[in-house]
Amino acid sequence: MASRGLKVLPSGRPGRGRLYVNLPDGRAVAWYDRRANRISVLADERREEILTVLRPYLTGNVSIGPPPVPTAADLLRLALPSDEDLAPNRPGEALLGEITHGSAGTRARHRLRHELAARQRMGEVLDALAESEDWRVLHSIAGVADHLVIGPPGVFCVHTVQGRRQRAVAGDLLLTVGRTETRPDPRTSRRAAAYATRALSATVTPVLAVVDATRLDVTPTLRDVRVLTPATATAFLTRSSTTLKPPDVEALFTTARDRRTWH
Repeated sequence: MASRGLKVLPSGRPGRGRLYVNLPDGRAVAWYDRRANRISVLADERREEILTVLRPYLTGNVSIGPPPVPTAADLLRLALPSDEDLAPNRPGEALLGEITHGSAGTRARHRLRHELAARQRMGEVLDALAESEDWRVLHSIAGVADHLVIGPPGVFCVHTVQGRRQRAVAGDLLLTVGRTETRPDPRTSRRAAAYATRALSATVTPVLAVVDATRLDVTPTLRDVRVLTPATATAFLTRSSTTLKPPDVEALFTTARDRRTWH
């Protein structure tokens, strides 16, 4: 939404988290914290304009005032241009464009729709986890991850696979879906996590998420890549040992959401 040149942009998925009020050049003049129900104003001379543009989003008794002393992560986030921010990405963002505007044939589009459904299903599970203040999730980091999950147990780079309602077998190097389709997904997961580890300067765990398989078997020797399903992901992530404090989670999320981090 825009008013008098001001734009309201979400900091993550629409409907949760912060809403930022930005100038046309992308600089923030205020933000509305939905959880705290508070508007932090950076440009007091624009207070009335800020209230006007935020009014459709406000609920209950909202406090307004200068922002709290910003953390380093806050300063980086405020300086992030909106077109470099990956936080609003939807699950399967690239596939949506390819299906809608690409030149793939009918069979290829059918395959892409199944892959998109798998990413969206896994995205729903992870987004539900991110309703907690302890977790942050990014989707569709091009060339790196279908989903990146950051929380108390660490950072997880998730590669999603469509099981096509067949038996799937995950080995050290290959994933077999059905009787004939063999794919290098475990190796893809390792490479993506290794790249993310370098980009974020933090340990990133590779995760292979298999969606819609009728049965999933994992070779006992496959230990470095976590193999999950939508039904097991939340339990695994929430029961893992804590390694990151909330400021660490927020700092890593701020770095990860910047598209330039992954160039």
